Amino acid sequence: MDARLKPYEEKMQKSYDFLVTDLGAIRAGRANPHVLDKIRVDYYGTPTPIQQVGNITVPEPRIIQIAPWEKSLIKDIEKAIMMSDVGITPSNDGSLIRLVFPELTEERRKELVKDVKKRGEENKVAIRNTRRDGNDAFKKLAKTDEVSEDQIKELEEELQKLTDKFIKEIDKLVEEKSKEILTV
Repeated sequence: MDARLKPYEEKMQKSYDFLVTDLGAIRAGRANPHVLDKIRVDYYGTPTPIQQVGNITVPEPRIIQIAPWEKSLIKDIEKAIMMSDVGITPSNDGSLIRLVFPELTEERRKELVKDVKKRGEENKVAIRNTRRDGNDAFKKLAKTDEVSEDQIKELEEELQKLTDKFIKEIDKLVEEKSKEILTV
């Protein structure tokens, strides 16, 4: 692969990786510890990921349990979860915090699938924008006379192949996540 394509491939890969992480945080009726990934707890004045202040387990398919390493953090962790977009009210017994995920309704599942597809589309737009940036850069390169028209055409074709590859991956990812959400 031409070295001039590398930055565009890396950008597309980052977009794809972001989507993988983003979709991993969407809950499909099962308790998934990744829904807590973006939540930060005030730990001695520093916003810290929940995973770094306690032990997170999934004892049952619809329950996430958080055992803070310091009991004094229970209120802060509860507050952080309440302020987040997880949409679940935590309960605690003095030493553990439990998040009980309700069974998803058919309507909610369909909404989640729509959201997944929307995020997939947004990601495809980002990939296509990267392709456009690459093609613009190649056209500027053509004006400098350092590169032949054939080489530019070849670069554009390679960039299109990369774009097609990532769009196919995104479609596959969206399809799998949609299936997971719709499976009762």
